[in-house]
Amino acid sequence: MGHAAEVESGQRFEFGENWARFLSELSDEKIAAAEASLKRMLGVESLQGKTFLDAGSGSGLFSLAAARLGATVHSFDFDPSSVKCTERIKQLKFPDCERWRIESGSVLDPGYVSALGAFDVVYSWGVLHHTGDMAGAFANIAGCVKPGGLLFVAIYNDQGWVSRYWTWVKRLYNRSNVAKPVLIACHAPYLLGLRWLVRAISGRLSIERGMTIWYDMIDWLGGYPFEVAKPEQVFAYFRDRGFTLTEMTTCGGRMGCNEFVFRLASR
Repeated sequence: MGHAAEVESGQRFEFGENWARFLSELSDEKIAAAEASLKRMLGVESLQGKTFLDAGSGSGLFSLAAARLGATVHSFDFDPSSVKCTERIKQLKFPDCERWRIESGSVLDPGYVSALGAFDVVYSWGVLHHTGDMAGAFANIAGCVKPGGLLFVAIYNDQGWVSRYWTWVKRLYNRSNVAKPVLIACHAPYLLGLRWLVRAISGRLSIERGMTIWYDMIDWLGGYPFEVAKPEQVFAYFRDRGFTLTEMTTCGGRMGCNEFVFRLASR
C-alpha cells in the first residue's frame, strides 16, 4: 500500500505535514543544535570526506547538519511531504551544496535500499519504529553501513502497558478526525503544559534536536505506525550482526527514544 492510501485508511500519520509547519520556526540556533547532536553522538568534529545516509529525513534538518559538517549526503523518505521539506530546507539554507541528494524511497524496500550502496554514517533517528515493520527496517538499514562505519538510530522505549496505551491513542488519532481535538485537549496538560513548565524551570525550553514543544506533541500523538523496543533488544540485534555499541543515551525508562551509535566491524 502506498503512502497516500495508508494515510487515507488511517494507518499512517502524515509526519511530513507536521514538519512543513515546523519549518516556519526553523532558526540558526536549531541548526546549530542539530550539528552539536551529531558531533556529540558520533564523536567527531567534522564529517569532511564522509558519506552520510539519512534514512527517513523528515524535515531535512539533520541532513542539513551533516552537509554543513562536510559530508556527502543522501536523504530519502517515504512521506512525499517530508521529501518536499528536505528539498525546501536545502533550498533555504544550503542551496549551492552539490554534495546533497534528496529522493523518495522506503526503508522497507530491500531492492531500493540495497541499490543505495554503503555509507560511512547511516542515520535514522525516530524513523524505523514508524515503518510498520521495525524488524525488516533494521535488517535493511544494517546493510547500508560500510565496514568500519557508524549506524546512528533512535528507537522508542518499551514501557510495557504504557506503550500499549499510546499505541491505542495513536491509532485512534489517525482513524478519527473527531477524536483528534479531543486527544489533543486531553493530553496537552501533560505533553505541552507540564513539559513546558519543567523545561522553563530547568532552562531547557528549546528541544535539543530542534523540534518545538507544540510540534513535538503533535508528532507524538499522531505518530503511527508505532513500535517499541527495550534497549537490550536493540543492542542484541545489532551485536549479533557484527556491530559494536560505541555510544548510547537512554530516556531513563520514560517515554521517548533511546539513542544508539554502533560501529560495524571492519573486514
